[in-house]
Amino acid sequence: MAVEVLYRSSRDPERLFMDKAEADRYDKMLELAESLAVVLQKAVPDLTDKQAEDVGIYMARHRDVFAKAFKSQPDVLTELDGKELA
Repeated sequence: MAVEVLYRSSRDPERLFMDKAEADRYDKMLELAESLAVVLQKAVPDLTDKQAEDVGIYMARHRDVFAKAFKSQPDVLTELDGKELA
């Protein structure tokens, strides 16, 4: 009988991972997404909770591209053309 070690996301308990580092990266991404959602809702009060959450997750998943764009390389945002939201 084989034994498998699974890691559960602490922020999304339904997500399971085979690798602890991957689970940790996912949790950090969700933490960033949550912080972004809070900031976005403060900046744009008309955003619904769902919209803010979706945009926050999208930005957190693509944080490397957004980081480059914020460092005077806005043309890198074209890399996101066609990428799914959330």
